[in-house]
Amino acid sequence: MAIDIKNPMPLYQQIAEEIKAKIKSGKLKVGDAIGSHSDLTAQYQVSVITVKKALSDLIKEGYLYSRVGKGTFVARKSVATSLSRQKTVGLVLRDLTNPFFSLIAHGAEKKADSLGYNLFLSSSIGRIDKEETLISRFEAMGVDGMIIASLSQTYRATDEIKRLHQSGFPYLMVSYIHEPDFWYVGTDHEQGAYLATEHLLNFDYKHIGYVTGGKHNLLSKLRQKGYERALNDYGRRFKKDLIFEIDDKKNRFDAGYETGKKIARLTKKPDALFIYSDMVALGVMKGLSDSDLQIPRDIALVGFDDIERAQYADVPLTTVHQPTEEIGATAVEILIERIEGKTPSVKTILSPSLVVRESCGQKRHKSVA
Repeated sequence: MAIDIKNPMPLYQQIAEEIKAKIKSGKLKVGDAIGSHSDLTAQYQVSVITVKKALSDLIKEGYLYSRVGKGTFVARKSVATSLSRQKTVGLVLRDLTNPFFSLIAHGAEKKADSLGYNLFLSSSIGRIDKEETLISRFEAMGVDGMIIASLSQTYRATDEIKRLHQSGFPYLMVSYIHEPDFWYVGTDHEQGAYLATEHLLNFDYKHIGYVTGGKHNLLSKLRQKGYERALNDYGRRFKKDLIFEIDDKKNRFDAGYETGKKIARLTKKPDALFIYSDMVALGVMKGLSDSDLQIPRDIALVGFDDIERAQYADVPLTTVHQPTEEIGATAVEILIERIEGKTPSVKTILSPSLVVRESCGQKRHKSVA
């Protein structure tokens, strides 16, 4: 199987899904060896760390088991324990293929398991009505609490989330929510944008643009505040003609690609871009490259999120790292405190950091915020 760079699913998860499919189709049977780490690394053309993470998750899910010195084999899946005898948390995600939220799920699952809770995972598959159905279904199942990544493109609470909030049901958001009184764990988005812009300013780029997440995207506007604050702190004037809005009706890679092509046609181009997200940035990179512009020689790029494929781009992408697994783990800890009747902080904001790679023209290293 070739890894699909356009697929937003993390690389380790693509490998895990491929192995699951082989098991379910009967190509791999109970007791079959699946190959050594080096075999799988060569087959999928990824790092050993990526292979180990895929196998670790499959072992934890019961699809595989490992024998020291012997290898990894297909397991006979055990029957799930009755929900009524377990402490449980429901996790409602936008889309399991989204690398940001799948890593949050990974962190949440590990923390829930360590604290003696089962975690039930579901995807709203890009539909707000499905999200509402899943929230109601988890309530009916009797879960003790819920972690939610909402589909709301306005980043405001939906009616169903407002109902949970007003009823006092233990819930916690891991997608950005604009209202100050709703329970939330996430990243300091404004500070992350500041770090990205400051980095470009420190290397003396003169015309630094911002590629947004769409006209009505409140999270994009929050990141733009960090971009504008950095410009102001360094004595640079904000210029509206250096703001580039993507078409938010398209998927982010395609929207970024279209924006990259448009920027390439400009007579006066920016010499650097801070870009709303890594998936948009990868699209912009492709659009610029297809227009015969070189990165970073012609335009330097910095993204936001630090998804796995950012480091495997044609020009490895400098980006703002969100501590996704820590967000998932912290969300579980705070939710369990709520379930147990404690009173943690309503909002928990974690610090981002900058991961420097080749797309901004500097040597690769990581600096913590």
